[in-house]
Amino acid sequence: MRMTNKIMRNNSAYNINQNKILQDKLTNQMTTQSKIVRPSDDPVVAIRALRLRSNVTTVTQYNDRNAKDADQWLALTADAMDTVDEVLNDLYRQATTSADKYETADDLRILMSQMKQLTAEFYSCANVDYAGRYVFSGYRTDLPVTFTEEDMKEMKDHPVSFNIDEKFGFQDIKRINYTDYDKLRENLNGNPAGTGPATAPGITDENSYQQNVVNTTMYSFRISYNNLDSLGTEKTDENGNTVSAGRALTFTMPDGTEVTAKAQTDANGVVQKDAAGNPIVNVTAVDAAGNPVAQAPQVMEFADQEEAYKAIANGTCTGIAYIPTSGEMVFAKDFYDKNFNEAAFNASATGFQVNYDKSDWKNGDINPVHYFKCIETKNMAAPGDTPDLRKTAYNTQREEGRNQDIYYDVGYNQQIQVNTRADEVFTHNVQRDMDDFEHYLKQLEDIETLEADLTKKLKDYAEDSDEYKDLTLRLQGVEKAKTYIRENVHTKFENQITKYQKYMDDSRVAMTDCATRRSRLDLISTRLTNQKTTFKELQQDNEGIDITEVAVELTASELTYSAALMATGKIMQTNLMNYI
Repeated sequence: MRMTNKIMRNNSAYNINQNKILQDKLTNQMTTQSKIVRPSDDPVVAIRALRLRSNVTTVTQYNDRNAKDADQWLALTADAMDTVDEVLNDLYRQATTSADKYETADDLRILMSQMKQLTAEFYSCANVDYAGRYVFSGYRTDLPVTFTEEDMKEMKDHPVSFNIDEKFGFQDIKRINYTDYDKLRENLNGNPAGTGPATAPGITDENSYQQNVVNTTMYSFRISYNNLDSLGTEKTDENGNTVSAGRALTFTMPDGTEVTAKAQTDANGVVQKDAAGNPIVNVTAVDAAGNPVAQAPQVMEFADQEEAYKAIANGTCTGIAYIPTSGEMVFAKDFYDKNFNEAAFNASATGFQVNYDKSDWKNGDINPVHYFKCIETKNMAAPGDTPDLRKTAYNTQREEGRNQDIYYDVGYNQQIQVNTRADEVFTHNVQRDMDDFEHYLKQLEDIETLEADLTKKLKDYAEDSDEYKDLTLRLQGVEKAKTYIRENVHTKFENQITKYQKYMDDSRVAMTDCATRRSRLDLISTRLTNQKTTFKELQQDNEGIDITEVAVELTASELTYSAALMATGKIMQTNLMNYI
């Protein structure tokens, strides 16, 4: 084959261009620090690069964002629960050291003021938020656990009521010791003739004042809230129209009997009340099969807690005394033995369930949507308008239960729960226990006031007068009543020690669970960090270049290019004519 100058020129130009392409490739590699610029440069490297980049991006999302966000959420939750534990510890110490120390009402009042502040701090911890999300509110992260001042302002313009279902077990039955000393006051301000204190009716040498001071044991279900709606409160529909002249209290007994208590009304729908101003209650009941029960248990409503306890103690109320102001359903021992003993609960499929209404809320009250199945009705009308615009929401948080847990993706097919629900830490009972202390404090203040009044009156009479003897006997009865009440306070403190210990145990279980999840997250974060480093190394090995090697190749390419130009130049200087 004859090799012409043209062929040599074309081959030289082609080879120089190929060298230039290589030089361009090496230059791009030096500039980009990557082996390839486009997938066609090396399809295998390109496919592997896409996979490794996806791995790095995913691990970066898990490690630098999700895991850190989850850790901050868990850390904030842990800090709040640390405060809760400190508060409960302080309450526990108060109860432990105060069981015998505080004897007078003034002493107990000082203690109460301290314990109330601790209780307020306990519930304020429930509203801790992280970046605008309340950490203890389950899925309702925009809703605080307790009602706030802002909620109170909103409720002032748009009142809110809740219809709440609450369930109780045998362990929720509370034992009450009530001291009745009414005989000490009877005829104290003078006999009909007005000549001075007169012996109370029924008091004789054989039946003294002391004998009429009675300490009665009774039982109750303490509902999670006080200041419930009275059965005599009017109920309206969503358009603001009165649909009944009273609310209904519905409860299911352990044997399955469903009892409905409503206020009695006249022909005009006006609620009928007794002499004390309490609504007269009509009761209907059906058994578990839906058949009417012939003898429904008696239900009476009392606006005053003391009045209800007295009715149970003297046998006026033989069934259940409903006290909406204190949030209690109280019953005597006979009724307890028949219906609510442990054997009855063990044989029960339903336990004890109560449906009630509450419209009176205050700052710091726990929002029931976080704890109970309830129906929320909000009056949306503007202030001063006819309440004809209502909004109703059905909340089934309690039935959803564990489904309110929030999980973060922190790894491949790995999730971790970041939230702790309010019902795991914050119980209504801490506040309700303070309500019990308030009751005992009032009793102690009342008996001390009566003692002071009797002692003052005693100075007005001669020692041989009938009035002096009567007042002396009353004071002996006061001393007995005071002993009972102090013993009740002492027993309350002793029981409270156990209760606070239980609250601490429950909160520490939640704290341990949170700490365990955080420890696991630390392990996951460590592994993610290692994975991220590994993937980046693999990515560098796959896409990255050896700068030294590329630099040497680029230099060699430049030298080759220069030499090729020189060789081609010499070839181009001669042609066929030079040899003819």
